Amino acid sequence: MTTTAIAVSGLRKAYGDRTVLDGIDLEVQAGTVFALLGPNGAGKTTTVNVLTTLMKADGGTVLVAGHDIATEAKAVRAAIGVTGQFAAVDDLLTGRENLRLMVDLQGGGKQVVDDLLERFDLVESADKPASTYSGGMRRKLDLAMTLVGDPRIIFLDEPTTGLDPRSRRTMWAIVRELVADGVTIFLTTQYLEEADQLADRIAVLDQGRLVAQGTADDLKRQIPGTHVRLRFTTVAELDAAARVLTDATRDDEALALRVPSDGGTTSLRAVLDRLDEYALSADEFSVHTPDLDDVFLALTGHHTEVAAK
Repeated sequence: MTTTAIAVSGLRKAYGDRTVLDGIDLEVQAGTVFALLGPNGAGKTTTVNVLTTLMKADGGTVLVAGHDIATEAKAVRAAIGVTGQFAAVDDLLTGRENLRLMVDLQGGGKQVVDDLLERFDLVESADKPASTYSGGMRRKLDLAMTLVGDPRIIFLDEPTTGLDPRSRRTMWAIVRELVADGVTIFLTTQYLEEADQLADRIAVLDQGRLVAQGTADDLKRQIPGTHVRLRFTTVAELDAAARVLTDATRDDEALALRVPSDGGTTSLRAVLDRLDEYALSADEFSVHTPDLDDVFLALTGHHTEVAAK
């Protein structure tokens, strides 16, 4: 049985006459990854700042871990951890000293530090200044510091921005481990592959409004372009199938047909049944759906390469 970790209703925030968040509604289930996507300026960081009590909302209600952020801010802070866009480590301290500082502030013992250093593969560099760490190591240390208080809800604001592919995948593995332990992750990102890989649910934010919510597959199905691709062995088979599937687009070079589809099992079955009715069969078939990049572009009018600048 799932419980609600974060519930947001009618969230509004403005700076002067510029509305940044315009009536946001969302719900995050405990023990899941929720990804908030959007181009620069969409309001992602503002959303995180409000949900983590770093900024006051102008309207709406927000419950985090069952606590109202407006009236129970202290209880909210005790339940959450926050990792911002930039690693909040002290470069003059070693990795071990950074973690000890967090332990001193939040309580705990030496074992907590040792366990986190081992968990994040930082043992060998533990006694080196954080200024010597690579970007990936700094992000790991930052997240390790966030975990000192054993929060059950963690906000990750673009945690892998600027990391190389290997470091990014290491962070993904850490996120998966946290969720397996029952931690809830609220993730903002501009990397669509990241959301596709990690998120149980995704919301797309554009100009302060949520323009879509759902699983990655739900969002992909909203965008035209899903099709069934059938490949045949001979030109004669291709010709015969094209006469039967009149809405298909031919690819003579590949001996293939592209048939529009809604991406569902029923649609695929209908195509195969139609071929079977005429004693035809395809050598290969596959279902192709738009990726999250297509979804992002269709919903926001921004390509991810533009948004990532």
